[in-house]
Amino acid sequence: MTDYDVLRVFCGPGGGYGNELGVVRDGSPMPGRDERQAFAAKLGFSETVFVDDPERGIIDIYTPTLRLPFAGHPCVGTAWLLDLPELVTPAGVVGARQDGEFSWIEARPEWAPPCTLRQYATAAEVDGLPVPPPGERSEMGVPPDEVWGRVYAWAWEDESAGRIRARAFPGRDDRIVEDEATGAAALLLTARLGRALNIRQGAGSQILTAPQPEGWVEVGGRVFLER
Repeated sequence: MTDYDVLRVFCGPGGGYGNELGVVRDGSPMPGRDERQAFAAKLGFSETVFVDDPERGIIDIYTPTLRLPFAGHPCVGTAWLLDLPELVTPAGVVGARQDGEFSWIEARPEWAPPCTLRQYATAAEVDGLPVPPPGERSEMGVPPDEVWGRVYAWAWEDESAGRIRARAFPGRDDRIVEDEATGAAALLLTARLGRALNIRQGAGSQILTAPQPEGWVEVGGRVFLER
Protein backbone atom coordinates (compact mmCIF):
# COMPACT_ATOMS: atom_id res chain seq x y z
CA MET A 1 0.00 0.00 0.00
CA THR A 2 1.34 3.45 -0.94
CA ASP A 3 2.12 5.62 2.08
CA TYR A 4 0.15 8.84 2.37
CA ASP A 5 -0.68 11.53 4.93
CA VAL A 6 -4.18 12.74 5.71
CA LEU A 7 -4.62 16.42 6.54
CA ARG A 8 -7.60 18.54 7.45
CA VAL A 9 -7.42 21.91 5.70
CA PHE A 10 -9.36 25.11 6.54
CA CYS A 11 -10.21 23.93 10.05
CA GLY A 12 -12.43 25.99 12.32
CA PRO A 13 -11.17 28.13 15.23
CA GLY A 14 -11.26 25.17 17.61
CA GLY A 15 -9.34 22.91 15.25
CA GLY A 16 -12.36 20.91 14.11
CA TYR A 17 -13.94 20.43 10.71
CA GLY A 18 -11.80 21.23 7.65
CA ASN A 19 -11.68 19.34 4.36
CA GLU A 20 -9.72 16.08 4.35
CA LEU A 21 -6.79 15.84 1.95
CA GLY A 22 -4.62 12.89 1.01
CA VAL A 23 -0.95 13.64 0.27
CA VAL A 24 1.39 11.05 -1.24
CA ARG A 25 4.78 12.54 -0.34
CA ASP A 26 6.66 10.38 -2.85
CA GLY A 27 4.77 10.08 -6.11
CA SER A 28 7.59 8.31 -7.98
CA PRO A 29 6.32 4.73 -7.37
CA MET A 30 3.07 5.74 -9.09
CA PRO A 31 4.10 7.94 -12.06
CA GLY A 32 1.23 7.27 -14.47
CA ARG A 33 -1.95 9.35 -14.55
CA ASP A 34 -4.16 6.28 -14.71
CA GLU A 35 -2.47 4.82 -11.62
CA ARG A 36 -2.85 8.06 -9.74
CA GLN A 37 -6.45 8.49 -10.78
CA ALA A 38 -7.29 4.99 -9.58
CA PHE A 39 -5.53 5.58 -6.27
CA ALA A 40 -7.34 8.90 -5.73
CA ALA A 41 -10.63 7.16 -6.44
CA LYS A 42 -9.76 4.41 -3.95
CA LEU A 43 -8.95 6.93 -1.20
CA GLY A 44 -12.16 8.85 -1.90
CA PHE A 45 -11.03 12.28 -0.64
CA SER A 46 -12.29 15.32 -2.52
CA GLU A 47 -8.65 15.75 -3.61
CA THR A 48 -5.43 13.74 -3.38
CA VAL A 49 -1.97 15.24 -4.05
CA PHE A 50 1.04 13.40 -5.44
CA VAL A 51 4.37 15.11 -4.69
CA ASP A 52 6.77 14.70 -7.61
CA ASP A 53 9.60 16.84 -6.22
CA PRO A 54 9.49 17.64 -2.47
CA GLU A 55 12.33 20.19 -2.71
CA ARG A 56 10.93 22.20 -5.63
CA GLY A 57 7.32 21.64 -4.62
CA ILE A 58 6.14 20.03 -7.86
CA ILE A 59 2.71 18.49 -7.25
CA ASP A 60 -0.07 16.70 -9.14
CA ILE A 61 -3.71 16.97 -7.95
CA TYR A 62 -6.59 14.53 -8.48
CA THR A 63 -10.23 14.28 -7.45
CA PRO A 64 -11.73 10.75 -7.40
CA THR A 65 -12.63 11.19 -11.09
CA LEU A 66 -10.36 13.81 -12.70
CA ARG A 67 -6.99 15.58 -12.65
CA LEU A 68 -6.92 19.26 -11.69
CA PRO A 69 -4.29 21.79 -12.80
CA PHE A 70 -4.91 23.74 -9.58
CA ALA A 71 -7.02 23.45 -6.43
CA GLY A 72 -7.09 25.55 -3.28
CA HIS A 73 -7.22 23.28 -0.26
CA PRO A 74 -4.67 20.80 -1.72
CA CYS A 75 -2.18 23.64 -2.23
CA VAL A 76 -2.76 25.13 1.23
CA GLY A 77 -2.39 21.74 2.90
CA THR A 78 0.62 20.55 0.90
CA ALA A 79 2.49 23.84 1.34
CA TRP A 80 1.99 23.50 5.10
CA LEU A 81 3.07 19.85 5.13
CA LEU A 82 6.23 20.39 3.05
CA ASP A 83 6.97 23.84 4.56
CA LEU A 84 7.88 25.36 1.20
CA PRO A 85 7.74 28.97 -0.08
CA GLU A 86 6.09 27.87 -3.34
CA LEU A 87 4.45 24.97 -5.15
CA VAL A 88 4.63 24.17 -8.86
CA THR A 89 1.29 23.10 -10.33
CA PRO A 90 0.32 22.57 -13.99
CA ALA A 91 -1.55 25.89 -13.78
CA GLY A 92 1.44 27.88 -12.50
CA VAL A 93 3.67 28.62 -9.53
CA VAL A 94 1.73 29.07 -6.29
CA GLY A 95 3.31 31.24 -3.60
CA ALA A 96 3.08 30.01 -0.01
CA ARG A 97 3.76 31.33 3.48
CA GLN A 98 3.07 30.46 7.10
CA ASP A 99 1.63 33.09 9.43
CA GLY A 100 1.12 31.85 12.97
CA GLU A 101 -1.77 29.37 12.97
CA PHE A 102 -2.60 30.02 9.30
CA SER A 103 -1.13 28.60 6.11
CA TRP A 104 -1.48 30.85 3.05
CA ILE A 105 -1.14 30.45 -0.70
CA GLU A 106 -1.20 33.09 -3.44
CA ALA A 107 -2.80 32.12 -6.76
CA ARG A 108 -4.67 33.53 -9.73
CA PRO A 109 -8.46 33.30 -10.18
CA GLU A 110 -8.13 32.08 -13.76
CA TRP A 111 -6.42 28.92 -12.48
CA ALA A 112 -9.51 27.85 -10.54
CA PRO A 113 -11.95 25.34 -12.08
CA PRO A 114 -15.19 26.90 -13.40
CA CYS A 115 -17.76 27.52 -10.71
CA THR A 116 -21.21 29.11 -10.44
CA LEU A 117 -21.10 31.69 -7.62
CA ARG A 118 -24.71 31.80 -6.49
CA GLN A 119 -25.65 34.51 -3.96
CA TYR A 120 -28.55 34.10 -1.53
CA ALA A 121 -30.27 36.74 0.55
CA THR A 122 -29.49 35.26 3.97
CA ALA A 123 -27.16 32.78 5.62
CA ALA A 124 -30.25 30.83 6.73
CA GLU A 125 -31.16 30.24 3.09
CA VAL A 126 -27.70 28.81 2.44
CA ASP A 127 -27.99 26.61 5.55
CA GLY A 128 -31.32 25.25 4.32
CA LEU A 129 -30.25 24.29 0.81
CA PRO A 130 -30.78 20.62 -0.07
CA VAL A 131 -27.89 18.79 -1.70
CA PRO A 132 -28.95 18.52 -5.37
CA PRO A 133 -28.27 15.33 -7.33
CA PRO A 134 -26.14 15.81 -10.46
CA GLY A 135 -28.16 17.53 -13.17
CA GLU A 136 -30.75 18.95 -10.73
CA ARG A 137 -30.16 22.61 -9.87
CA SER A 138 -33.64 24.13 -9.85
CA GLU A 139 -33.92 24.02 -6.05
CA MET A 140 -30.77 26.17 -5.84
CA GLY A 141 -32.16 28.79 -8.21
CA VAL A 142 -29.59 28.05 -10.92
CA PRO A 143 -30.93 28.48 -14.46
CA PRO A 144 -31.65 25.09 -16.07
CA ASP A 145 -29.77 26.00 -19.27
CA GLU A 146 -26.47 26.27 -17.38
CA VAL A 147 -24.19 23.24 -17.68
CA TRP A 148 -24.01 21.18 -14.49
CA GLY A 149 -20.85 21.84 -12.55
CA ARG A 150 -19.64 23.26 -9.26
CA VAL A 151 -21.99 25.57 -7.39
CA TYR A 152 -20.74 27.83 -4.60
CA ALA A 153 -23.77 29.03 -2.65
CA TRP A 154 -23.07 32.05 -0.45
CA ALA A 155 -24.63 34.88 1.52
CA TRP A 156 -23.39 37.72 3.66
CA GLU A 157 -23.39 37.10 7.40
CA ASP A 158 -21.92 40.54 8.05
CA GLU A 159 -21.13 42.50 4.88
CA SER A 160 -19.34 45.34 6.65
CA ALA A 161 -16.95 42.83 8.28
CA GLY A 162 -16.55 40.70 5.15
CA ARG A 163 -18.06 37.64 6.82
CA ILE A 164 -19.70 35.10 4.51
CA ARG A 165 -21.65 31.87 4.91
CA ALA A 166 -21.02 29.39 2.08
CA ARG A 167 -21.61 25.83 0.92
CA ALA A 168 -20.10 24.10 -2.12
CA PHE A 169 -21.65 21.43 -4.32
CA PRO A 170 -19.11 19.88 -6.71
CA GLY A 171 -21.64 18.43 -9.15
CA ARG A 172 -19.49 15.37 -9.81
CA ASP A 173 -20.49 11.73 -9.81
CA ASP A 174 -17.79 10.62 -7.36
CA ARG A 175 -19.56 10.34 -3.99
CA ILE A 176 -18.47 13.88 -2.99
CA VAL A 177 -21.86 15.62 -2.93
CA GLU A 178 -20.76 18.60 -0.84
CA ASP A 179 -17.28 20.03 -0.20
CA GLU A 180 -16.57 20.97 3.40
CA ALA A 181 -14.11 23.71 2.37
CA THR A 182 -13.24 24.94 -1.13
CA GLY A 183 -10.27 27.26 -1.55
CA ALA A 184 -10.54 27.72 -5.32
CA ALA A 185 -14.18 28.85 -5.09
CA ALA A 186 -13.27 31.24 -2.26
CA LEU A 187 -10.53 32.63 -4.51
CA LEU A 188 -13.07 33.24 -7.30
CA LEU A 189 -15.52 34.91 -4.93
CA THR A 190 -12.78 37.17 -3.56
CA ALA A 191 -11.80 38.22 -7.07
CA ARG A 192 -15.43 39.03 -7.90
CA LEU A 193 -16.09 41.03 -4.73
CA GLY A 194 -12.65 42.66 -4.65
CA ARG A 195 -12.23 42.50 -0.89
CA ALA A 196 -10.88 40.37 1.94
CA LEU A 197 -13.29 37.70 3.16
CA ASN A 198 -13.79 35.53 6.23
CA ILE A 199 -15.79 32.53 5.01
CA ARG A 200 -17.61 29.95 7.14
CA GLN A 201 -18.19 26.97 4.88
CA GLY A 202 -19.73 23.56 5.36
CA ALA A 203 -20.31 22.32 8.89
CA GLY A 204 -17.75 24.65 10.48
CA SER A 205 -14.68 25.27 8.32
CA GLN A 206 -13.03 28.69 8.02
CA ILE A 207 -11.37 30.19 4.94
CA LEU A 208 -9.64 33.58 4.91
CA THR A 209 -8.88 35.47 1.71
CA ALA A 210 -7.29 38.76 0.64
CA PRO A 211 -6.90 40.38 -2.80
CA GLN A 212 -3.31 41.13 -3.81
CA PRO A 213 -1.78 43.40 -6.49
CA GLU A 214 -1.94 42.51 -10.19
CA GLY A 215 -4.91 40.17 -9.84
CA TRP A 216 -3.44 37.68 -7.36
CA VAL A 217 -5.47 36.44 -4.37
CA GLU A 218 -4.28 34.99 -1.08
CA VAL A 219 -6.23 32.13 0.49
CA GLY A 220 -5.45 30.87 3.96
CA GLY A 221 -6.59 28.63 6.78
CA ARG A 222 -5.62 26.26 9.54
CA VAL A 223 -4.13 22.87 8.71
CA PHE A 224 -3.89 19.83 10.98
CA LEU A 225 -2.24 16.45 10.39
CA GLU A 226 -4.88 13.81 10.98
CA ARG A 227 -2.75 10.72 10.32
